[in-house]
Amino acid sequence: MSRWTPTPPVLAVVLLSLMVLGGTAGYMVIEGWSAWDAFYMTIISLTTVGYREVHPLSRAGEAFTTALLVGGVGTVLYSFTLLGARVIEGTLHNPWERRRVMHMLEELENHFIVCGYGRIGAIIVDDFQRQRVPYVVIERDPARLQILRDAGRLVVEGDASSEEVLSKAGVARARGLIAAVSTDAENVYAILSARLMQPSLYIIGRAESDESARKLKKAGADRVISPYQIGGLHMAQLALRPAVVEFVQLATSSEFMDLSMEQVEVRTDGPLVGQTIVGANLRQSFGVIVIGIRRASGRMEFNPPSDARMEAGDSLVVLGTSEQLGQLASHAGETARAV
Repeated sequence: MSRWTPTPPVLAVVLLSLMVLGGTAGYMVIEGWSAWDAFYMTIISLTTVGYREVHPLSRAGEAFTTALLVGGVGTVLYSFTLLGARVIEGTLHNPWERRRVMHMLEELENHFIVCGYGRIGAIIVDDFQRQRVPYVVIERDPARLQILRDAGRLVVEGDASSEEVLSKAGVARARGLIAAVSTDAENVYAILSARLMQPSLYIIGRAESDESARKLKKAGADRVISPYQIGGLHMAQLALRPAVVEFVQLATSSEFMDLSMEQVEVRTDGPLVGQTIVGANLRQSFGVIVIGIRRASGRMEFNPPSDARMEAGDSLVVLGTSEQLGQLASHAGETARAV
């Protein structure tokens, strides 16, 4: 069972209220004063304004006043310090934080925009964080926004289908967008807005059903993923071919950095254009294994022969260590991208 911890403003109000109530009750009991006289005497004592006593004090009343001054003044100063700190934090820290975030967003480029920080979005963001892939999250739920901000994640508050919000997230400079909002309708609008703003943007959409998948594709998604379908197929493959599934997980998971499966683009002005796999000497020079070529037309060639020729716009699907893949990507003039 979780314990409730009061916030600084609440704690300040509670402490002040206890001192005022305690002082008022004390004068009423010790001196027999009315509630108003006792309250007034408590206030002028705690604020140290120096007015004379409301009524002459007895020896017990003087002792009580001394204790109230010693304990109460310290409590008042502490409470006002808590309140003042919160006011300063609200007036100074928040604008500074907003300027810092805006500066980071303005400098962000070749990044991913993740729309929605639900169960799927959280998994995507965690994986991007582990692989140090630049990203920004678009979220409008206050609780999720606070979680992201507390974790130091870059986030834009608002509706993912809003052109203003997408522009703030740097859609014009983005590498891709992942629409993982909780409803299919919101994903459709987010994809449609992003596609209109950035026609060449690579977009992945999350769909709950086959009908929704068709709508997402019509809206402009390059790829549509159904978590339930993928989960079911993965479980079936794990039951039938566990060794194969475990190998693919090992090769593609960011937790195993000794072995990775990545894709490297064959650039128009790069040294790989027009060469064959054996001619480029990829295995001997970089130690990587070419397991597939995705042609510029979108056709995938698995286990290509050694005399397969690489053309501009193709993407090599290669297997190797992070260091080997980095060297190949640097040679090709391209940053390696996770498959």
